[in-house]
Amino acid sequence: QNRINTGKKIASAKDNGAIWAIAQNQRATSGSLNAVKDSLQRSQSTVDVAIAGGEAVSDLLLQMKEKALAASDTSLDTASRTALSDDFNAMRDQVAKAVSNATFNGVNMIDAGGTTIAALANDDGSSKITVEAQDLSLAGIGLDTGSISTQVTAEAMIATVGTAITTVSTALSKMGTGSKSLGAHLTFIGKLQDSIDAGVGNLVDADLAKESARLTSLQTKQQLGVQALSIADSSSSGLLSLFRG
Repeated sequence: QNRINTGKKIASAKDNGAIWAIAQNQRATSGSLNAVKDSLQRSQSTVDVAIAGGEAVSDLLLQMKEKALAASDTSLDTASRTALSDDFNAMRDQVAKAVSNATFNGVNMIDAGGTTIAALANDDGSSKITVEAQDLSLAGIGLDTGSISTQVTAEAMIATVGTAITTVSTALSKMGTGSKSLGAHLTFIGKLQDSIDAGVGNLVDADLAKESARLTSLQTKQQLGVQALSIADSSSSGLLSLFRG
């Protein structure tokens, strides 16, 4: 009856001390894996936000290179060159804003002095998955100085922006690999936790179908016993009545 009520064949240490202790240790591991999953999910979100910021920077750099190339044309008049220069400077300012806004939970991986992510990888904290911060600030990619206000400076800026594009692409590749690693390990931890929980269930959970059948059998035997006693009692009463007669 207790096994059916609790659903456990081992509900406390007094039922089977060794098995109960094993189950408790595995429950502790499973509970710790919740913290690991939280860490991995938080880290993956931080990296994904950084990647989104980096991709925005990359798109802006492509446009900036186009502006620099256009400004390097010797046939441009002053008004056109000024307009191109203004657009270029505005895009450069937008790069700085994209980098500074790529923050999740107070962590920015792509600003100057960005934070490197070290997510928990196991239940005792002895192993971590690290994703390095990438400096995509204007100074970090070499675009904090220079202009396209003249044909000469515009021509030089083409190469500078090209180098910045390569730098940003490399950084995004590294962070993309890091995000993929975090996601893969998160999937593994989820499966590991499910397996541990199933193992604990195998150790302590009662087979309710079996226990119900056993309880029904015992109740039936009890009822038959009561009926047998009742019959025996009535037979004795009948015999006694004959003597009284």
